[in-house]
Amino acid sequence: MNTPELPQVHIKPLTLSDPWRWLQAGWNDFIRTPMIGLAHGLAVTAFGFLLLTVGYNEFWLLAGAFTGFLAVAPVVAVGLYAVSQALERGQPATFHLVFRTWWSWRGKPHHDWRLVCFGLLLCLSGTGWVLTSAAFITLLSPEPINQPMDFLRYVVLARDNNVFELWWFLGVVLAAPVFASSVVTLPLLLDRQVSIMDAVLVSWKVVVQNPFPMALWAFLIASISGLGLLALAGSVIIVPVLGHASWHAYRDAVGAEHLPPRVRSQS
Repeated sequence: MNTPELPQVHIKPLTLSDPWRWLQAGWNDFIRTPMIGLAHGLAVTAFGFLLLTVGYNEFWLLAGAFTGFLAVAPVVAVGLYAVSQALERGQPATFHLVFRTWWSWRGKPHHDWRLVCFGLLLCLSGTGWVLTSAAFITLLSPEPINQPMDFLRYVVLARDNNVFELWWFLGVVLAAPVFASSVVTLPLLLDRQVSIMDAVLVSWKVVVQNPFPMALWAFLIASISGLGLLALAGSVIIVPVLGHASWHAYRDAVGAEHLPPRVRSQS
């Protein structure tokens, strides 16, 4: 059932093979525009190294910061959505396009602010998880968690207190509504003139009407991102591929062609 505000939006049926196809499409877009993708990946990786360097002895806080990246990842990928959109339309996909996408909120159309507002909401949710994770680890860990090896020894490998299992379960419970609220929201806001509330409702409808494909997509995002975070340098490739793939997930899941396109600032 469609929302009254968006009678021209329909949710497309998905299959379990679609998430794998999105990854392939994301890889193809990355290969076509490698420098733009690498720039995004390098920026994320450099920030990760900076966090690790500055907060190495406060890993009780960093554990939530690294895992909380998944909440704000859609914001980082906005430029990649624009690149995939341009490639899809046969338009030039350049760094200028990425910069213009990031700065389009300065334009007069009020809907340009919606990208910024929703991005701030995701940042708040990520911050909330960082604080929740830090409090959880501090309260339940039998020993202070200062360095990565402390986290591995007293949280991940500890079998007498189930701290890691509880921490992981809490993360999944809190991440599920964030995923449902954001999986196609930013691509939709980038693509069409639509309110934040309506975009979030569409995102939820995609998840509710396609629970198994979207559960697989969430698992793939978390697993692949986790591998990238473990190696950290792997994020150089993983970030752009998942960013491009998320655009294709939106295009396959949401039919919004009849909604007015988003007008962007040309500066």
